[in-house]
Amino acid sequence: MFDEIGTQVVAVSPAAAEAVHKIMAERNLEGYALRVYVASGGCCGVNFGMALDNQIRKDDTTFETNGIKMVLDPISLDYLRGASIDFVNDPVQGSGFVIHQAHSRHSEGGCACGGSCSC
Repeated sequence: MFDEIGTQVVAVSPAAAEAVHKIMAERNLEGYALRVYVASGGCCGVNFGMALDNQIRKDDTTFETNGIKMVLDPISLDYLRGASIDFVNDPVQGSGFVIHQAHSRHSEGGCACGGSCSC
């Protein structure tokens, strides 16, 4: 069975929790969880993906934070430990979820490729 932990591994802001609840209600996804995963690597470290999922695998770790059930696979758990998820609504860049990695190499905003990364 999956591993359920009682401690918060990833912080979810109230704005992000509200956005997830809204999406789940609009799509009638009762009983689903927010899966956050490593999607790819890049010059800034790793990129993450998110999905609403109701298929919990035996090696997944689950926990609840801010009313959201979270699901992480073992590899993603290592990268996301101590991270935070927020939902921003910027008039210029638009709205969406942002993951702030606790141990990002480029937490100062610089990027090894010369650009700026929002990991």
